[in-house]
Amino acid sequence: MKKKNSLILALDVLSRDKALELTEQLVDHFDAIKVGYPLILHAGLGIVEEISSISPVIADLKIADTPNTNRLICEAVLGAGADAIIAQAFPGKDSLVACADCARGFGADLFVVTEMSHPGAEQFMAPLAERMARLAVESGASGVVAPATRPERIRMIRSIIGDKLIISPGVGAQGGSAGEALQAGADYLIVGRSVYGSADPLASTKELLDQIQSNYSNEI
Repeated sequence: MKKKNSLILALDVLSRDKALELTEQLVDHFDAIKVGYPLILHAGLGIVEEISSISPVIADLKIADTPNTNRLICEAVLGAGADAIIAQAFPGKDSLVACADCARGFGADLFVVTEMSHPGAEQFMAPLAERMARLAVESGASGVVAPATRPERIRMIRSIIGDKLIISPGVGAQGGSAGEALQAGADYLIVGRSVYGSADPLASTKELLDQIQSNYSNEI
């Protein structure tokens, strides 16, 4: 992905028309649009192709199956125009390598979930996050997903993955701080409800961009 503003929009709306309206309204302010099961199941796989004609698309299907099934899922969504996919590490290295190989064949990126942003992730994911981060590196992933709600976890994962990308969900509605996540080592912030659920999505986006710019200014 080409970095503009370090922002990824998690577009978890259900309507095709709403998704396209928001994409067109906000495309200049986001580096990519992340779409997942809610939108694809309601609007169909074609929504990936439609959005990808406007903005880079990350397909957040958290792919987690056998190697062959993973490959089939990746081929479908990357073939529809997605520029990146998100997969889980816990099915094991062979399943993750299947995703990485498929992404490479399409010239796309693979992001591996190390730890999600909701509180429940601390139960089972956090204790294994270091191993999953190492597996992401070993499998040839472009980067990982690490929680903006727990900046100290971003910092720990950064120490493992080196210069690979970190995309961080949890800013906004879940309470994550944009500045703290960036300072901890995140490359991109993933925001969703605080933007698409806002009465004025564009104004909310600009407010967030001001926070990011302020963070960068403070580092100089």
